[in-house]
Amino acid sequence: MDVVVDGRRVRASTGGRDLGRDRPLLVFLHGAGMNRTLWQLQVRYFASHGFSVLALDLPGHGDSDGPPPDSIEGYAAWAGGVLTEVGHGPAHVVGLSMGAQIAWHLAGTQPERVQSLAVLGFAERMTVNHDLLTAAADNDHIALELMTAWGLARPSHTGGHPTPGLWMSGATVRLLERCAPNVLSNDLEACLRYDAAPLAASIDVPTLFLLGERDLMVPPGGATRLEATVRTNKTVIVPRVSHMMMFEQPDVVIDELAAFLDELA
Repeated sequence: MDVVVDGRRVRASTGGRDLGRDRPLLVFLHGAGMNRTLWQLQVRYFASHGFSVLALDLPGHGDSDGPPPDSIEGYAAWAGGVLTEVGHGPAHVVGLSMGAQIAWHLAGTQPERVQSLAVLGFAERMTVNHDLLTAAADNDHIALELMTAWGLARPSHTGGHPTPGLWMSGATVRLLERCAPNVLSNDLEACLRYDAAPLAASIDVPTLFLLGERDLMVPPGGATRLEATVRTNKTVIVPRVSHMMMFEQPDVVIDELAAFLDELA
């Protein structure tokens, strides 16, 4: 479906179902240089299990009009505008990496928009490798290869997905190849500048920290102080995965999200 915010098109996946106002709204926000298809397995599940679902293409990503904001604060303001336009009420918001930063900032600055948070691959500060930043700034394909190499745990590079024949490393590269020039660099710089700590005391909604045991891009220990500050929270370390846990262990991610949401219900 399409939503128009400030005259620009926003593309979203709904799992093939209308946004029924009698069902809670679940919003998915993707990571740097990615798009809404990152969440395709999770979207299909929750759209068929009692939720209205929106997996958004961020501005300038996938099929949404650009340009992309140059800060997490700008992305969060945009996300608030999308929720205002949809007019569904407070949402359960799920984000990976940059998407988690956006969700966090949205909850801290527009609490009326957010009913709960699930942040995946998230930390107080996200460091970005210098070589990755340089390659992304040059629009060099090696940036996509580095993100794929680090974003998947070693076993995921040689198979093991629960869906036979799914090539995780190839799928990750193809996902990132859809990114327009300069967008990945813009996103990585925004991630690098953002500090989640100042808003930690303002996060007043139930929060799930879903972290990859072998995450090389955002090691799980980076969220420790945030976990201690948020009043209502749950932390799950997903075993044997790195950053792209929704690819590597889609059923585990679904199960943990479903359990968290069931507890809230």
